[in-house]
Amino acid sequence: QVQLEEAGGGSVESGGSLRLSCTVSGYTTVPVCVGWFRHPPGKEREGVASFYITGQRTTYADSVKGRFTLSVDNPNSILYLRMNNLKPEDTAAYYCVAGWHRCDLSSSSYKDWGRGTQVTVSS
Repeated sequence: QVQLEEAGGGSVESGGSLRLSCTVSGYTTVPVCVGWFRHPPGKEREGVASFYITGQRTTYADSVKGRFTLSVDNPNSILYLRMNNLKPEDTAAYYCVAGWHRCDLSSSSYKDWGRGTQVTVSS
């Protein structure tokens, strides 16, 4: 059974930085895609970044381009999301995801989800 466990959330002031991590375990076949989603309070869940493992291609939501960086530690199966210049609108629960079919920013592409970690940005 695939497990994804996030860490690194917290509270920061606007302009600050955080790095989220996600440990992926229990898979027998390497995922096609891993990524991050977020669910802001009172809003729809949205894709933040995805990484197509075979193609080594990263896709970012327009709202985070230039500020967030997804990276992967392959030997240790750890996914990171470095978040710089954080804004109050980045406040959300952040989820690590893994999928075995498509690689995009659609939540339907991902079968396995972590429990989430909260990020709060104050102005």
